[in-house]
Amino acid sequence: MFNNKQLKKLIIPLIIEQLLAVTVGMADIMMVARAGETAVSGVSLVDTLNVLLITLFSSLATGGAVVAAQYLGHKETKEACKAANQLLLAVGCISLLIMGISLIGNQAILRTIYGSKVEKAVMDNAVTYFYITALSFPFLAIYNSCAALFRTMGNSKVSMMVSIIMNIINVGGNAILILGFRMGVAGVAYPTLVSRAVAAVIMLGLIHNAKNPIHISNIFHQRFDWKMIRRILNIGVPNGLENSVFQIGKVLVQGITASFGTVAITANAVGNTIAGLEVIPGSAIGLAMITVVGQCVGAGDLEQAKKYVIKLMKITYIIIIILNMGVLLLREPIIGLYNLSSETEALAMQLVIYHSICCCIIWPISFCLPNALRAANDVKNTMLISIISMWVWRIGFSFILAYSFKLGLMGVWIAMTIDWLFRGICFVTRFLSGKWKRHAYIS
Repeated sequence: MFNNKQLKKLIIPLIIEQLLAVTVGMADIMMVARAGETAVSGVSLVDTLNVLLITLFSSLATGGAVVAAQYLGHKETKEACKAANQLLLAVGCISLLIMGISLIGNQAILRTIYGSKVEKAVMDNAVTYFYITALSFPFLAIYNSCAALFRTMGNSKVSMMVSIIMNIINVGGNAILILGFRMGVAGVAYPTLVSRAVAAVIMLGLIHNAKNPIHISNIFHQRFDWKMIRRILNIGVPNGLENSVFQIGKVLVQGITASFGTVAITANAVGNTIAGLEVIPGSAIGLAMITVVGQCVGAGDLEQAKKYVIKLMKITYIIIIILNMGVLLLREPIIGLYNLSSETEALAMQLVIYHSICCCIIWPISFCLPNALRAANDVKNTMLISIISMWVWRIGFSFILAYSFKLGLMGVWIAMTIDWLFRGICFVTRFLSGKWKRHAYIS
């Protein structure tokens, strides 16, 4: 169903798009660092929470993409278009609700999660950043949903081009407001809001084009089709629950990190940003898995789906190993860009070295492979594995290694990779056993 040329056409724009997202995140942190480490820490605390909130509707986008991909593979374009309309309706409503809760509960939410251990200056920056970025949730939800639908059609170039526009606005706005007007965290938040709004408007216009195999029409006059929404939710809810629990775990772990002070928070923020750069190929190919496997499942060709999964996993490992070795060799100049104190820089260096080594071995089977299972409707199993692994290994061992063994922030990162290892073993076992095929059908 997909030749090498088609796979390249799908994957390369996705890698570029993911690269843009991470490098812009790095640029944000570098620029906000000019306002001090308390500003970096404030942004970091909110970004961890924002990912949790965004996950609730981005998981629906995945559910809609899987359903649409399966209909396309089954040559039912009318149903694929109906899935697209219902996806945008559902994700729009949910994102507006999340935005309202975030705006009303802003400071209360932050203080409930992070408590009184966070410095006042860090918390003040977090409150400002959270309030402004919360306004962008509906725009981001629309953008993500439309991007997922274009990827389902095998057209990832569209989301890449819109991402370039979004990131130009973001970086340019940051440079003007942070470096020019000295606005601190507000200077990084407002460009995020504006860039996401512009991207959402562009994507909505593009997805309306009736020449696309999947397109939407009269979105504001659509009624809820509960049968279609249930199909989307059957994939989106387990995926959303899995990702939400995963992000809740990360927030709890971030609370442990916050207890070690501003140096640990900042080093963790920098380490996470660079770590995001190191997993770009896996993230991109994981998104491609949904399109490729979803269409194979829709066509009823499970053996071909299995062959594509193995092929894409091999590609992931090759690219990730090359990239991570490059980061290891260039770690000093990369971390030097952040203008950190000597103590923070030394800790960030340890985190980057550890992550680079573990990422090459474990990360792909932990986070890329499960997308193939989800695209084959095997979502409940991946959800259970991820939830158990997060709470037992990442959260439980974070407390044990960080406090009992007095490893501090490094203990949190070691617990993270133990979590990777457990879930990776489970996903590989599930895939090789062939049990995922029991769920690979269109109802």
